[in-house]
Amino acid sequence: MTNPPNTKAPEPVGAYPTARRVGNLLFLSGQGPRQRGSKDIPGVVLDASGRMISYDIAAQVRAVFQNVKYVLEENGSSMDRIVDVTCFLTNLETDFAGYNAVYAELFPPGPNGGGQPCRTTLGIAALPQGGNAPIAFEVKVVATV
Repeated sequence: MTNPPNTKAPEPVGAYPTARRVGNLLFLSGQGPRQRGSKDIPGVVLDASGRMISYDIAAQVRAVFQNVKYVLEENGSSMDRIVDVTCFLTNLETDFAGYNAVYAELFPPGPNGGGQPCRTTLGIAALPQGGNAPIAFEVKVVATV
C-alpha cells in the first residue's frame, strides 16, 4: 500500500510504501516528524546559516504520532488498534524523559497494561535528514485493521 493521493501523511523519503496490509495486520514503515509538503521538522531551531542549534523532542514525538494517526486512519485502522511500537531516539540519554512523557499521554496505561501497545525503545546513532535538520525520533508501528 502507498499513501492515497489525498493523504495527510508526509511523502516517503525513499523507495518504500508508507504501509502494507497483510491479513488483518497493518505494518507502517518508519514514520518521522515531517509534515506533508514541507521539509521543516517541528520543534527545530536553526541558526542564520541554517544549521540546527536545538530541537524539541516533545514536538517531534507529537508530530510523529500525528503522522502515524493519518496513515492508520487512511488504511482503515486507528491509534487504539496499535499492537506494537518500535521507537528510535538519536539521543536516548537526553530525550528519553520527554519522549516517555508524551508517549504516556498518547497511550495511557490501563489496568495490567491493558490498552497499551507493546513497545521497544532504541537509542541509535542517527536517523535520516528530514529536511531542514536531522530528525531525532522515528517509530515503526504494527496495528490491526
